[in-house]
Amino acid sequence: MKIYISADLEGICGTSHWDEVTRGNERYPEFQKQMTAEVVAACRGAIDAGAEEIWIRDGHDSAKNIIGAELPENSRLIRGWSRHPYMMMQELDSSFTAAIMIGYHARGGSDGNPLAHTMSSRVALLTINGQPASEFLINYYTSLHEEVPVVFVSGDKELCDHAADIVPAIVSVSVKYGSGDSTVNLHPDRACEQIQEGVNRSLAGDLSDCLQSLPNRFEVETTYSSSLDAYKNSFFPGAELITPQTVRFDADDYFEVLKFFLFTL
Repeated sequence: MKIYISADLEGICGTSHWDEVTRGNERYPEFQKQMTAEVVAACRGAIDAGAEEIWIRDGHDSAKNIIGAELPENSRLIRGWSRHPYMMMQELDSSFTAAIMIGYHARGGSDGNPLAHTMSSRVALLTINGQPASEFLINYYTSLHEEVPVVFVSGDKELCDHAADIVPAIVSVSVKYGSGDSTVNLHPDRACEQIQEGVNRSLAGDLSDCLQSLPNRFEVETTYSSSLDAYKNSFFPGAELITPQTVRFDADDYFEVLKFFLFTL
């Protein structure tokens, strides 16, 4: 098996405030290590299930967070941003057996995590075909574009519930839940244990249960916190300013949607 892992930091066990997920701050190294540990746990679960090759996409902020020396030798780590429209799913293609998402978080405009957002803090709300979109949904559709099933996700409880609504067969591990401006977390070691077991179980099942068809058409609406961002991004080819803070973009091809996101989020 060839496995793809996309990892973020805001849904990692323990992270609760922006200073903890921002390089250069005092608490950042603690959660950089936990992010690495949860990715390593996912790798171990995948290897136990028979994975021979694992590609890992560091998808947080600078994309230079995961400590490469801690990863198994059969892994490849993608660091930095190439500016390809796949963004957090860079290098994904149809050669992969399955995809896994680690450390994902609740969507922007929700209260499931003090760090909730969708791609950018400048975005107040993003919808796809009328459904409020998370980074999970955006990247799940990217995976479907390559016909790769997403079989496992870990993160906060709201995100895991959201993922199960979209992909009923997905295996998820909730490592925390949000409560106002706080989070309630598992013990970090327990989170890693559950992730390893969950990944192993997800890859032992019928992977096709997590493979759905992409919608035939995509109607995207992005509401920005600032009307200036909305005005500027409305000049993207095919985009339309529908309110002072909301831009609409429609396409039949999801790759066109991803290009819109790349330049406007």
